[in-house]
Amino acid sequence: MKERVVEAKKIIGKKVVNGKVYEYEYYTLPLNIYIPKSVVERFGTKFIVRIDEESGTITILPQTEEVA
Repeated sequence: MKERVVEAKKIIGKKVVNGKVYEYEYYTLPLNIYIPKSVVERFGTKFIVRIDEESGTITILPQTEEVA
């Protein structure tokens, strides 16, 4: 199992609908994994990605700061 700490990247998109331009923002992790904005607002931008190559599962956990 591989494990690494990654940071969500903020992306601002634009879409034109009927001549009107709409802007939106969203967050992605490496491997183009979409993270909802509400999750980033609640837990922050740092996440732990665990990849289990045997079963083919990817687990994403918010990184919590441990207090000693």
